[in-house]
Amino acid sequence: MAAEVKPFKDEVQTPVPHVWRETLGAIVRSVIRGDVRIGEGIENVDPLSEAVSNQCREAVADYGSVTLIQLPDAAWDTSVAMWQGDHWSCLVDLWTAEEGRSDLVLEVAISEDDETAFRFRPYLVYVP
Repeated sequence: MAAEVKPFKDEVQTPVPHVWRETLGAIVRSVIRGDVRIGEGIENVDPLSEAVSNQCREAVADYGSVTLIQLPDAAWDTSVAMWQGDHWSCLVDLWTAEEGRSDLVLEVAISEDDETAFRFRPYLVYVP
């Protein structure tokens, strides 16, 4: 098993820290379900507005006839985070039943709430 990845405050791209993976997976499940407000009801997550959630669903629909699936462990091999001065910007690779890792990503801003907690702000689903 690989060493635990921890949040790192340096403007260097790193793997997604282990402590964030469960919450990021929950946000992805919210995208998969097509929740009206992506991230709503998930602890420490500021949900997207209905309008931006609709944009995310449109990005997935525009990508093609694919079915988003829950993140496999392999998703963490390519998803990345980077410190941006006052928060981390995280790009989570999304996976589909048809092709495995897709070109779609979920972008999430993550900030510190205090010494031990983090706040997650989903931003958008798109193809970079």
